[in-house]
Amino acid sequence: MPFRLSPATIIPVLVTVTAVFLFMPQREEPAGVFQGYVEGEYVYVGAGAGGRLERLPVRRGDHVLAGDVLFALEEGQEGPAVREAEHNVRNALEKLEDLKKGQRPSELRAIEARLRQADAARELAGDVLTRRDALFKEGTISREELDRARTQLDETAAKVRQIRAELATARMGGREDAIRAAQAQAQAAQARLQQVRWQLDEKIQRAPAAAVVHDTLYRTGEWVPAGTPVVTLLPPQNIKVRFFVPQPLAGRIRTGDKAVVHVDGGGAPVTMCVSYIADNAEYTPPVIYSSRQRAKLVFMMEASACAAPAAATPDRAPQHLPAVQDHPAALHPGQPVDVLIPSLRTGPAQSQGSASGQE
Repeated sequence: MPFRLSPATIIPVLVTVTAVFLFMPQREEPAGVFQGYVEGEYVYVGAGAGGRLERLPVRRGDHVLAGDVLFALEEGQEGPAVREAEHNVRNALEKLEDLKKGQRPSELRAIEARLRQADAARELAGDVLTRRDALFKEGTISREELDRARTQLDETAAKVRQIRAELATARMGGREDAIRAAQAQAQAAQARLQQVRWQLDEKIQRAPAAAVVHDTLYRTGEWVPAGTPVVTLLPPQNIKVRFFVPQPLAGRIRTGDKAVVHVDGGGAPVTMCVSYIADNAEYTPPVIYSSRQRAKLVFMMEASACAAPAAATPDRAPQHLPAVQDHPAALHPGQPVDVLIPSLRTGPAQSQGSASGQE
């Protein structure tokens, strides 16, 4: 006959096991120590223009410096377009300069020669009029001949004024509206050149800062659409630690407080600074296991590289830049860590478990 447990037997066993679990001695966590994990803010590098992936000199795990080439797309039509735009810019600028210079020197000399001829004709007409006026007074010629001489002088004088105006216009160059139109054409050509140069520069992408290559998303020869990331970077200053502090202790922590991060394996601790404190409380996340498995209100906080003061200049106040060297290679996104806040140990000794309160 199979052995079966009756309800009367099962219930006392369950009560006994539950009592042992609830009243067993609990391990007290050190004061000011909180559990958390490492998180990384990745930089996704893509090109503004599409094309076939021609070169990918980096691999996953490589360390790159600022300015190192990450990948290159095939040039395609961008190179010829740049050369065409450069040619158009040169033509537009030469046309503008030609309009500003006026007519050629040989043309100016021809106009000056015509002016000298007109001056000589005017002087001759003046002498003829003087002689005809004397003859008219003597009664030798008629008034008609005198009027003809006076008309000839007026015509030659008008011719002189006309040629002088032509010479002044020739020296001035093109009209103002024509010059403005040429300037607009030159500016449009330069803008087009900048556009095609940008398209060509987008074919080669470089590292914006020193970082570790987290992943490569395409292989050589594949087509990469415009704006699609090809390489994922993790700069050391983008590594941060996210940890959770019980509600009773959250008010004693301020941004800028030191945070000593300990990793498994006995590696050297990393000193960071609290950079963010959440505005709202939340329940203990299921991935954070404490010695007392009870729901409690916690505040999520983040610690990043401590800022180092930069040198001040006459026109700039001292700034703070990330101290990248404070990030050892031991910190990896997803890695569980213990975070010690030294400022919490300056007051009365409290354990995290007793400070968190009972549910």
